[in-house]
Amino acid sequence: MLLACPGTASAHAIIVTSQPASGATIDKDAVAIRLRFNSRIDHARSRLKLRAPDGAEQALIPAADAPADEIDAEARALRPGAWHLQWQVLSVDGHITRGDIPFNVR
Repeated sequence: MLLACPGTASAHAIIVTSQPASGATIDKDAVAIRLRFNSRIDHARSRLKLRAPDGAEQALIPAADAPADEIDAEARALRPGAWHLQWQVLSVDGHITRGDIPFNVR
């Protein structure tokens, strides 16, 4: 007789919502960044950075008080042009996921 017990399903951290949204146009030079995921993430091992229109990269410091399923930060002095928010998070299942969110500043 074989007895099988369902295990706990592990899920990679998948982005659920983002601020700014992919493809958004922002009318200000400062923006609150908020990425929410479908599972808890390890804040200490997660990263955010901005790539400017000229290709320069700027690391962002994630907020220490963000909810367990979010990574939040502030970006300031954004000049007009096409920007990319690049993120990398470690989910509690031990897997790294990453992505890129393009947005524009007027």
